[in-house]
Amino acid sequence: MRIQDTPEEWPVTATATPFTGNKTSVRTDEVEMPDGSRVNRDYQVHPGSVAILALDEDGRVIVLRQYRHPVRRRLWEIPAGLLDIPGENPLHAAQRELYEEAHVKAEDWRVLVDIYTSPGGSDEAVRIFLAREISAAEGERFEVSEEEADMELARVSLEELVRGVLAGELHNTCLAVGALALQAALSGDGIDALRPADAPWPARPFAA
Repeated sequence: MRIQDTPEEWPVTATATPFTGNKTSVRTDEVEMPDGSRVNRDYQVHPGSVAILALDEDGRVIVLRQYRHPVRRRLWEIPAGLLDIPGENPLHAAQRELYEEAHVKAEDWRVLVDIYTSPGGSDEAVRIFLAREISAAEGERFEVSEEEADMELARVSLEELVRGVLAGELHNTCLAVGALALQAALSGDGIDALRPADAPWPARPFAA
């Protein structure tokens, strides 16, 4: 049997937004359950994100080490960023983030995997791309600030990332999912079987 997620929407009888931040907000929906009862569900409203597993010619992945205040940890991550413009093409956003955070460009792009990061408490959707044929970007480096000003950059083998994830040493969602997905692709039908970079994304529809 082939399993897959399906769209469904239970009736919302009331809604409120008790908090609005710079990029995200919190919404409270009163949702009607199948038995007719009504319950409140609080969740983060998020514009969506992209992340990039950039693989160089030596099979190494570009990773960044950055402080994340909510978990009080400095985490190794892959380049990532928000979809700043509603309806923005996620590939364009990913290309921008790879340039800004790692100052590289890529010639070959594929969709690696689409995920919801925490569907019980947030509507954040993330598209993780695989980027290959990496080279240095032209022009000045993007000027970073705040947590990104203290960011470290490294290139690490895919095998080492998978080992670290399974050992409980690496915890970032996009890094873990991306590394394991690429390992699965390489062990299965191969990179050529991945979806194209402009594949539809129902969670965040976009114009070509």
